[in-house]
Amino acid sequence: MLDLYVFQVLKALASGASEKTRLVIYVVYWALSVSSIAFLLLLPYLNTESWPKNVRNYLFATIAGLFIAKLLATIFFLIDDIRRGITWVLSKMFPENIDSTNNNAAWNMSRSAFLSWLGVGVGGTFLTSFIYGFSNKYNYDIQRVKLSYNNLPAGFKGLKIVQISDVHSGSFANKAAVSRGIDMILKENADIILFTGDLVNDVSTEMHNYIDVFNRLKAPLGVYSTLGNHDYGDYVEWPSLQAKKENLEKLKGIHRQMGWRLLMNEHVALERNGDSIALLGIENWSALKRFPKHGKMELAHAGTEKYPFKILMSHDPTHWDAEVRPKYGDIDLALAGHTHGMQFGLETPFFKWSPVQWVYRQWAGLYEEGNQKLYVNRGYGFLGYPGRVGIMPEITVIELV
Repeated sequence: MLDLYVFQVLKALASGASEKTRLVIYVVYWALSVSSIAFLLLLPYLNTESWPKNVRNYLFATIAGLFIAKLLATIFFLIDDIRRGITWVLSKMFPENIDSTNNNAAWNMSRSAFLSWLGVGVGGTFLTSFIYGFSNKYNYDIQRVKLSYNNLPAGFKGLKIVQISDVHSGSFANKAAVSRGIDMILKENADIILFTGDLVNDVSTEMHNYIDVFNRLKAPLGVYSTLGNHDYGDYVEWPSLQAKKENLEKLKGIHRQMGWRLLMNEHVALERNGDSIALLGIENWSALKRFPKHGKMELAHAGTEKYPFKILMSHDPTHWDAEVRPKYGDIDLALAGHTHGMQFGLETPFFKWSPVQWVYRQWAGLYEEGNQKLYVNRGYGFLGYPGRVGIMPEITVIELV
């Protein structure tokens, strides 16, 4: 139905072109549309899981991009049709206002060239950006943030933290590009490196080819990590519950193999220049029903009362408003990821926007409430859409001052 509707507008816009030009436009349009529909209808029989990852990801993304582009264009076409419909109704109610020499004028009112071309322009711009975004998925962006705290112990003044999140190794197809991002992290000479969940998409084996990339991450105070919702294997069918549990244990083992200290609802003391602070890490905890609540903040927090400053790693940013701020007012800095900034949006020095903000109140960057701060990393990897538009893959460098 969408294809037919868009085609009517396309046909009207091309009416002034030559017959050969119109034929080319029609053939290209329907070739793309029919191919997309046929692919979706045949999907259950195609065994796409056996296809090369790149082919599968780009094909699905392109079909989704075509659909969204048409949907955006349709908004303007629909506005135009509402305008035409209102004019037609008024012409029936007030026939005396119709040109007497053309009693069918209201019925045959032409489409607005402006709205039609605007719709085509918006849809085309989206599709072009969407496809161009394929080239951005490994264009790592360093976000530098200085955070000031009155209760920060003197020994931790100037502490440099690198945060990464949402690696999603199962989506990677360019090991050299991923490794270049690790080089960027190492050049920062951070005091500590913190990873806030989603190492894989579904299964632990996705990391096998990247262990020798991420085990290069080293820092004087260590590399610490937590689990995200994808790390539990909830989005793939397992032959048994035991197989699913074994997968999670293997993933934990990969954290250890890389030299990362995985924090499972616990805390550790960090010591620097004679002072100590607490680093807490919990399993995934989300305020949204479709994501798991494995995290146990009460376990991680117990025993931290003696530390003057506390950093929390919690994958899902909804945890901050739902539990951290109401119950744990002494958490000075919370670090999260999860949203990816939807991998699509617009960021300028003056404002940022992404459709993901309609779901998440905190979705990218720094947020502050009273003395507490939350930083949401935009993600190192990507999931689903193999690209980034406006929201680049992020390496966060936080300096405590």
